Amino acid sequence: MATLLYNASFFFWQLFFLLLGFSFAGIHGRGYRWLDAHATFYGANQSPSTPGGACGYENTFSAGFGTNTAAVSGVLFRGGDACGACYQLMCNYRVDPKWCLRRRSISVTATNFCPPNNNGGWCDPPRQHFDLSMPAFFRIAKQANEGIIPVLYRRVACRRKGGVRFTLKGQPNFNMVMISNVGGSGEIKAAWIRGSKSRSWVAMRRNWGANWQTGVDLRSQTLSFKLLLADAKSQRFLNVVPSSWQFGQSFASKTQFI
Repeated sequence: MATLLYNASFFFWQLFFLLLGFSFAGIHGRGYRWLDAHATFYGANQSPSTPGGACGYENTFSAGFGTNTAAVSGVLFRGGDACGACYQLMCNYRVDPKWCLRRRSISVTATNFCPPNNNGGWCDPPRQHFDLSMPAFFRIAKQANEGIIPVLYRRVACRRKGGVRFTLKGQPNFNMVMISNVGGSGEIKAAWIRGSKSRSWVAMRRNWGANWQTGVDLRSQTLSFKLLLADAKSQRFLNVVPSSWQFGQSFASKTQFI
């Protein structure tokens, strides 16, 4: 009887980890395997909350990401699909024990694009590279650093405080919404919007980075959103924006991806 229970338990955990692996692998086919890359950091005079950037986040703090941010090379950025995605990084101590801090790791959000210089630069394809904020970089490497370190990285779920944030931009016939602070995989694959005067969802298209647009006039309507993430999880955020909204305002949902 004990042997039977042991075998059943062993089979259960094998099945559990197998299914867990399949669910992780759903994020653009890479799963949560550790992969090799390199990392640098922003200039000393450049704030990690600098407005703008290829993802369109106006400020990483107001977007909910803090200082643990990174500009990623084109292989990772994928034309903006990676905006909001989270990665766990650790300095590869076996490769560079001189500068790496042992057994230290950080989780960062992709908020910008590290452009190639097409002359052998670290962000040139096919290199996988993270240009980190200084606070993030020096959590895994020594401060007296030469500026470039080998790292191991993997995709991880985003742990966010508060709800998903919707910032309304544009004009009456051109509604653009910046979507930030997204939990789960953090990587938005598709988005829909619905006004209170409509029964159907309207598909939005990515304008650039984290900004999604529609040509429907939705003024004076309560707004709802539906998001589909790269790991196939979807969620509706109903009546998250009141009908009194104005362009430039931000609103947070009461629910979140986990």
